[in-house]
Amino acid sequence: MSILNVEHLTHGFGDRAIFNDVSFRLLKGEHVGLIGANGEGKSTFMNIITGKLMPDEGKVEWAKNVRVGYLDQHTVLTPGMTIRQVLASAFDFLYDMEKQMNEICEKMGEATPEELEQYMEDLGTLQDLLTMHDFYMIDAKVEEVGRALGLTEIGLDRDVTELSGGQRTKILLGKLLLEKPDILLLDEPTNYLDAEHIEWLKRYLNDYENAFILISHDIPFLNSVINLVYHMDNQELNRYVGDYDKFQEVYAMKKSQLEAAYNRQQKEIADLKDFVARNKARVATRNMAMSRQKKLDKMDMIELAAEKPKPEFHFKEGRTTGRIIFEARDLVIGYDEPLSKPLNLTMERKEKVALIGANGIGKTTLLKSILGLIPPLSGEVEQGDYLEIGYFEQEMSGSGDNICIDEIWQEFPSYTQYEVRSALAKCGLTTKHIESRIMVLSGGEQAKVRLCKLLNRPTNVLLLDEPTNHLDVAAKEELKRALKEYKGSVLMVCHEPEFYEGLATQVWDLSQWTTKL
Repeated sequence: MSILNVEHLTHGFGDRAIFNDVSFRLLKGEHVGLIGANGEGKSTFMNIITGKLMPDEGKVEWAKNVRVGYLDQHTVLTPGMTIRQVLASAFDFLYDMEKQMNEICEKMGEATPEELEQYMEDLGTLQDLLTMHDFYMIDAKVEEVGRALGLTEIGLDRDVTELSGGQRTKILLGKLLLEKPDILLLDEPTNYLDAEHIEWLKRYLNDYENAFILISHDIPFLNSVINLVYHMDNQELNRYVGDYDKFQEVYAMKKSQLEAAYNRQQKEIADLKDFVARNKARVATRNMAMSRQKKLDKMDMIELAAEKPKPEFHFKEGRTTGRIIFEARDLVIGYDEPLSKPLNLTMERKEKVALIGANGIGKTTLLKSILGLIPPLSGEVEQGDYLEIGYFEQEMSGSGDNICIDEIWQEFPSYTQYEVRSALAKCGLTTKHIESRIMVLSGGEQAKVRLCKLLNRPTNVLLLDEPTNHLDVAAKEELKRALKEYKGSVLMVCHEPEFYEGLATQVWDLSQWTTKL
């Protein structure tokens, strides 16, 4: 049975086409991985099928009474709400029914016998629906999901504005799972999640009976939960049966077959043109030349897709630092309350350290404390000599109203327009991206703009807070290569073992030092 039908979808932003005559069908129980490079339109596709965006052309049809749950990259939580309130809001439709019941009860006092009979019937229906949806067990369900996602440890009565990116993602995920929709739409759910909860989500999705569409650049995670791939590339959407590894195999084969057919056709075209040129002037062979020309005119031309610009990352390196990068003595990090035991840490020149551990235990806070952006609760951090620090934050700051070119120009006013454009192009951004506002770019493209700022400033120490979030496979590989080549020191927060393995000289697990476990 088809849950979702998308037919002849065409969409673009300004003169930048995203889809051209795309069709898509989702059947009951299908576990779909939606893949493609940054900026190919994966999140746009999700926004179109959920009705947040109207397509330029085409139609989107859902089966009747399908409840859709959408985990969006950019959902904002309402300040002032507690974790418990956000999770319980999954049952808003049941609270509305309870409100209807109360209104009916109030009307009963002044009702005629006929109205009373109707009210009693309506009350019975609503009561049955509430019981069927476990309305009277909401608190227990909220507690259960809170425990599974590690939210109970943070405290279900904490204000959501005090939380880290990973904790916010978990709350939205928890709310979604409590809603028990008929179809899940997940846009990069593993961003900001730690290893333990990625494992939990993996198990949940493997046992999930309904359909889901998942956008992710985390290949091991994708491989473990999907049975179908839809590949978004060059305004097209193509279906492949199997996991990501199977898709890569079939895609590589299709690509080489197309290239072979293209080369054969190019040779045939050259031969035909040569024959026509040599024989059209001679009376004896003119007819043969004309028939070859007709064949040329009718030929269906094979076109090869333009190669995507591959990012090339090269960090500009500053002068050599002293031997010690930083030294923490009895450092206790936190805001109102301590997040760590007293830490005594030293990082030396050329070390590359991966900082791992669960969400909300203070990894970002530790980076900011080392930088001096947050004062420690006690103890001290002493920075070494001659440091030129480059800091990559988890989220983009600012409104995003700037055009990409201006964003880089503000950082590097001495650059010519050519230098700004070529710096952005090296990060894998096309001319159309470069001339777009930051806010219309995808999460991965925004990350590339932020990386562009970091790459073009001389540094000898890099502090990176989850640099792989939103980046596609090619950009991740190139970033890993560039960091291996970098002669300076690196301290990075990362949840992807396949990224930091072979790159990090040390791994610091913050869960050993935190007060939060």
